[in-house]
Amino acid sequence: MDVVHLETDILVIGSGAAGMMAALEAAKDGASVILADRSLIGRSGATIMAQMTVAVALGSQTPDSWEHHLADTLAAGRELCDVSLAQLVCEEGPRDILQLDAWKVGWARNDDGSIRQALAPGHDRPRCVYVDFLSTGPAVAKTLRGRVLRQKEVTRIGDLYITDILVTDGVATGAAGFSLADGRPVAVKAKAVVIATGGLTRLYQRNSASANMGGDGYALALRAGAELTDMEFVQFFPIGHLAPRLVGMDPIMWDPFRYKLGGRLLNAEMREFVNDYGNEEAGTYNVTRDRATFAILSEVKAGRGSPAGGAFLSFQHIPAETLRASFGPVIDRLAANGIDLTQMPIEVAPIAHYHMGGVKVDAQMRTSVPGLFSCGEANGGANGANRLSGNAITEAFVFGRTAGRTASLHARSAGNADAPVRAGALDLVSAVTPDGGEIHAGLIADLQQTMAVNVGPFRTEEGLRRALVAIADLKTRLGALPPGAPGPYNMARLDWFDLRTMLLVAEAVTRSALLRKESRGAHQRDDFPAMDPAFVLHHTVKLAGDDIVLDRAPVEGRTLCEVA
Repeated sequence: MDVVHLETDILVIGSGAAGMMAALEAAKDGASVILADRSLIGRSGATIMAQMTVAVALGSQTPDSWEHHLADTLAAGRELCDVSLAQLVCEEGPRDILQLDAWKVGWARNDDGSIRQALAPGHDRPRCVYVDFLSTGPAVAKTLRGRVLRQKEVTRIGDLYITDILVTDGVATGAAGFSLADGRPVAVKAKAVVIATGGLTRLYQRNSASANMGGDGYALALRAGAELTDMEFVQFFPIGHLAPRLVGMDPIMWDPFRYKLGGRLLNAEMREFVNDYGNEEAGTYNVTRDRATFAILSEVKAGRGSPAGGAFLSFQHIPAETLRASFGPVIDRLAANGIDLTQMPIEVAPIAHYHMGGVKVDAQMRTSVPGLFSCGEANGGANGANRLSGNAITEAFVFGRTAGRTASLHARSAGNADAPVRAGALDLVSAVTPDGGEIHAGLIADLQQTMAVNVGPFRTEEGLRRALVAIADLKTRLGALPPGAPGPYNMARLDWFDLRTMLLVAEAVTRSALLRKESRGAHQRDDFPAMDPAFVLHHTVKLAGDDIVLDRAPVEGRTLCEVA
């Protein structure tokens, strides 16, 4: 099958908010950009699914500063934030929010015309902007997509599955992959490559992400020779919808309901319990996500969970007119699902939502591989052990813009534009093998079950070792080559490539969790239930041949006490 050869100054892989921001920034000075995505440009990934708020210290609602935002971010991160990265998000976030405002994203307004800001869990004051509580992510994605469509320097290529970064003499020089539409191998030569592929929550059976969030960027970075960091820290959104059945609505939609209106988390005894676990909500409903997750699952383990295995979230104490005034159209959509919040509680439980770990970068979004950059949720370090509510889209804006600028500067001086695509780079995507054998979609489901049971919010050495055995078995069953032949939308081959990625990333998460013998933030070990000062450090991950190698690295920047 003929190979499609493409060439550009900068290749951006992933077209969520971070990828689109990177493409826009890189193209500002005239650099040619290919914005590639395995799905639809601007309509895949996590951004379009983010329905709620964006944290930024505008001070339009209450006096605020980026230093206050940073202090809350570091407190949520449990001493593990890379302060240079966290500061970048907090200090430069307002610039990007105002830029999106100028681009007519439609931030909600106060009566005086100022941008409205809401209080969210973990913040010391109202700091989160939004379009409305169900449409913020789609509005952001639509606005950025419109800007990209008008940018002539950006070539948009959807349905392009990138399998590997091309590296020549230690420098990133492009990428290899295949077209989902016709199966043809694709080689992209580029002076700089930006990873913007999002997180890994598809590794878990119950998750809030799109189906393409299986950790693609982490695997790409590892195979290219870059480092990962903090891979053990998977954030579970504490009040993901569990029951009754909810169709056509985001499973994490309950957060603004709870902190805006005071939704009560109740156990099977219909008693509020969050403060039983060392929290002090005191009616403010602002406990951070890791602590709320711990409280809910602890009640379930103690036999005081709801019938479906979570907790009750009740708004029955809120007058109907107050509910409608705050969330009018949502109330009608809930009614269509048979849910009347004035008459019944709903059941909620933690759901895999975000990943704090990822590609190790500096404050310019450079990886350890020259010419390779990373941004958005694909990055690790900024959030430490637990992400502060609302920081994800802010991080996508800031890191995406920074990566695009740095990649553009690198491309101007790069001498690798003519690096050849080496023989063998496309062998994997071009391979033709017999059909039949394992059903890889089923193996993906097995991996998701393994991760949910053994590498979820509560972990033990025994469970983590069981997970590693299961991952090793699945690796053997994966085989060395994809099944069948390249062709249009060959889902069996796509499942093989997805499983190849997911197994590598799952092993990185599991081995990192096994090494961290303490409980901190989103990483909770039943066999090591306390935080240990000896683990104020990062675990880094690299590949040596086909083997994952872990190391330890110090936490960069100032301590929380020094900042506060």
